[in-house]
Amino acid sequence: MELLNNFILQFNDILWTYILIALLLILGAYFTFRTKFVQFRYIKEMFRLLGDGFSSEKKKGSISSFQAFCISTASRVGTGNLAGIAIAISIGGPGAIFWMWLIALIGAASSFVESTLAQIYKQKNEDGSFRGGPAYYMEKGLNKRWMGVIFSILITIAFGLIFNSVQSNTITLAFKDAFGVDRIVVGIILTLITLFVIFGGVHRVAKVSEVLVPIMALTYIAVSIFILILNITEVPSVIKLIFENAFGFKEIAGGTLGGALLMGVKRGLFSNEAGMGSAPNAAATADVTHPVKQGLIQTLGVFTDTIIICSCTAFIILLSGVDYTNKAITGIQLTQKALSAEVGAWGNSFIAICILLFAFSSIVGNYYYGESNIEFLTKKKSYLFIYRIFVIAMVFFGSIAEIQIVWNLADVFMGLMAIVNLIAITLLSKQAFAALRDYTEQKRSGIKEPLFKASSIPGLKNVSEWN
Repeated sequence: MELLNNFILQFNDILWTYILIALLLILGAYFTFRTKFVQFRYIKEMFRLLGDGFSSEKKKGSISSFQAFCISTASRVGTGNLAGIAIAISIGGPGAIFWMWLIALIGAASSFVESTLAQIYKQKNEDGSFRGGPAYYMEKGLNKRWMGVIFSILITIAFGLIFNSVQSNTITLAFKDAFGVDRIVVGIILTLITLFVIFGGVHRVAKVSEVLVPIMALTYIAVSIFILILNITEVPSVIKLIFENAFGFKEIAGGTLGGALLMGVKRGLFSNEAGMGSAPNAAATADVTHPVKQGLIQTLGVFTDTIIICSCTAFIILLSGVDYTNKAITGIQLTQKALSAEVGAWGNSFIAICILLFAFSSIVGNYYYGESNIEFLTKKKSYLFIYRIFVIAMVFFGSIAEIQIVWNLADVFMGLMAIVNLIAITLLSKQAFAALRDYTEQKRSGIKEPLFKASSIPGLKNVSEWN
């Protein structure tokens, strides 16, 4: 097992250090310039659209833009925000947080492009709901079904199976540390609840996400703001520490700058998923009048995840005075110890509850990504049933196993998925740019709610829902 883990680590180093970081930064910058900084220009519009999606009545059988946002945010906001950021700081130092911010700010443009494409090439289900994502735009937009098949297999294994075992593992560790509850007991309860939700289909997934996501995110942010207020005089020195570690001469001389960059990008991508190809599966489910609307809403999800929630965890750890270099305490235990140092013993229990909500919402969101791609691969319902059984099994396995190797495997699949998706969205990006131009022109002409038609983009083919 150790030999296999070492091989995976070596492969990860090559994949991330020499290929993926360069791709993410270069393409993120390219999409940022080609969209004229859409992630910053349209920030006010993002909040307006999200509010409209929350308050508007949805058609029977459809998923609202707000529910689609919650499904993707449910997947984004998970162990990466609490355990992943702690790992990034303990291995890469405080400087990793700067690189995490940078990858989110640049990667938000990649998220806009992939989610807009998912909307353009979505298709309708028999019950009136929609489905889509990278596999669908690879098949319809690029005429490369084989590429969609590869992506579908990667995301189903990565999100439905591997990532879900990581989520359940973190939940049981947090509960054992906070309450002394046996991991098997928590694992059985978690598995049964997961079974109930995922056998209810996408509508139950949407309803669960719609309730869980706002509650958990707002509560965690509120506690974090309380800690910032308690330590307001220390905040400038923490910000200085982050930037010094990101660019400091000491880090360059000591060779730790690369570690900070690598961990910041890896854990940042694991958390916000920008450009990875996961969020478009949720973006495609929304019933909206223009693809760009959901592209903008999903871009807001990247900011919510990384700039707000991940930063909350980072500041809790760095303000607490806990020794984050102690390799004996890492991951979720480091976050628990840091919060307890600030607010007392209840901090340990609070993080355990947060992890339960964050990670369980991720299990629900991750499951849906696999379901959508199983439906791309085959129409046979028996395969979907088998997939659900495997998801249940992996949730239970993760609950009781020691799975550092699974975290490392998650990095491999995440990297491969991102490469396949980044190639596809680069080749199709002109369609997303054209859709953005159409949306902008309609807004300038005074139309409050732009309407999209396939004929708006010359030469657009294989589109079934915008004619």
